[in-house]
Amino acid sequence: MPGIAGIISRKPAAECTRAVAAMTAIMRHESFHASGTFSAPELGVFAGWVAQENSFADHQVFQNETKDIALIFSGECFVAAETKARLRQNGHSFASTGGDCLVHLYEEQGEKFFAQLNGLFSGLLVDRRQRKVFLFNDRYPMERIYWHETAAAFYFASEAKALLRILPELRAFDEEGVADFFGVNCPLGTRTLFRGIARLPGGARWTFENGNCRRETYFSPAEWEALPKLPEEVYENRLRETFLKIAPRYFENESKVGVALTGGLDTRMIMACRPPESRNQICYTFTGPNGRTLDDRVAVRVAAALGLEHHLLRLNPDFFSGFAREADTTVFVTDGCFGIFGAHEIYFHRQARQLATMRLTGNYGSEILRAISTFKPIGLAPQIFNDSFAGQVAAAAGRFAAEKKHPDTFAAFKEVPWNIFGSVAAGRSQVSFRTPYLDNELVALAYQCPVNLKKSSLPTMRLVKACHPALDKIPTDRGFISDRSDPEIFLRRVFAEVTFKMDYHSNAGLPRKLGVLDPIYKPIVTALGITGLHKFLKYSTWFQHDLAPFVREGIARARRLNFFDAKFLDGIAAQHIGGKKNFSAELNAILTLESVERQLIRGLPTGF
Repeated sequence: MPGIAGIISRKPAAECTRAVAAMTAIMRHESFHASGTFSAPELGVFAGWVAQENSFADHQVFQNETKDIALIFSGECFVAAETKARLRQNGHSFASTGGDCLVHLYEEQGEKFFAQLNGLFSGLLVDRRQRKVFLFNDRYPMERIYWHETAAAFYFASEAKALLRILPELRAFDEEGVADFFGVNCPLGTRTLFRGIARLPGGARWTFENGNCRRETYFSPAEWEALPKLPEEVYENRLRETFLKIAPRYFENESKVGVALTGGLDTRMIMACRPPESRNQICYTFTGPNGRTLDDRVAVRVAAALGLEHHLLRLNPDFFSGFAREADTTVFVTDGCFGIFGAHEIYFHRQARQLATMRLTGNYGSEILRAISTFKPIGLAPQIFNDSFAGQVAAAAGRFAAEKKHPDTFAAFKEVPWNIFGSVAAGRSQVSFRTPYLDNELVALAYQCPVNLKKSSLPTMRLVKACHPALDKIPTDRGFISDRSDPEIFLRRVFAEVTFKMDYHSNAGLPRKLGVLDPIYKPIVTALGITGLHKFLKYSTWFQHDLAPFVREGIARARRLNFFDAKFLDGIAAQHIGGKKNFSAELNAILTLESVERQLIRGLPTGF
């Protein structure tokens, strides 16, 4: 996926240059990815970059007029029009779009520049005037930077595989990171799956000067935690004002913006605040091989109400015939952050790219504004692990519980960048990514939401009704609409909620204590026409039928990993495929880690 990579070292320039070329090459996954390199040998800096063509980060390296300040950048920042106008008035010259204005912003603001940035990004800024180098990222951080340090060099990259490519001694699992992965679906904190590789914390500004590295952050969530809670009416007014203010910046683009439209509240809120003069959008919705979910039907109505073109992007037969390839590609591109259950993501985004190279999504609205969380211990069957490793997996739950100190900080700075990062990493390999729900202004306001509204949908629904009454009249996929006093509306919501949970459990399986009822439960839900009403991703069922050969082969390969109880592993595929027990979560975790080990630990070439 797009990103940056580099080495800060006094090692021979030719060696560093070859290594950076290898790091950059392994991050360039598609022919439409632009790439390049930059070096400042006098400062020991050697770097490369990969970007979507014609994106904010394309046409690098960004430099000032005198070329003594350079920026290697990934992601996107939103710079106010008045700020750009002021920079031009001060004599700076830069393109109307893209990242080159950021260099001039740094020239004027110095190190205060970093805290002013609003977006999802990472970068390396080289200031030859002061002989300083800054490695930095966004405050959440959604643009990851992996790093490793030796006595001779500091290595960094947006993808862990770039470090693994040139440092084969790192090609081993970090057992605590793997335990976190099996316990809660992802490594916690700055840990990774790989021994000796860590992640930069959010809001990092690491300064390299005179052979030393000063590790600082330009932002701490404590700044927002200290904000006072607002009265209900004040909060709702501020929410409407803030969203109307920030929404237009996410629609600005020289080419079409693809809106990933769903039947839910989060994309509804975005479209309700869409600038009326903006017409360069095209809408699409991801869906299954056949039939139509409530998500599909509602999205079509929303697009029609806005007068916008809409497309259903489907999983076609080639997805299943090429599933092994899709699964491996997803694991490889995301460094294992998105696993087998995410094999559809790149597939869908290839289709989306044919419509628009920029994707606008409602991702994270539920987490940021309504405290809805899916980040919790997975609860895998403990029998799959050998005795020595089972205790480490159990300990991951305790580490996870220690992270849940402040609900807003947990949502924005932990759940989103740790647990939900994988889907973005996969999609971003095909299209550029935008969401207003991680805008600094909106997240700061979310910290001020009164406690009694924190888990309520009412502020969002009232905003939709105030800003676009026609959209308020269209129910969501969960039956939410503003007027709850109407008995018919109430019953529709109850129906939506009940069928949503029934559909979910028909695929994911009943809770483990009720798992023996799965063989009875699934046929009943299917006969009632509920299966597929809300959810089209049916990995549990696919593992039993279409993808059964893939599962058997993957489990056989996973025997070589030393985390598992071989005897239990032998039976897990047969039991799931035979419909005796639902082991879909276990299969996803095992097969994902097997793919990581095969591709990123054993499969990378040596030498460069």
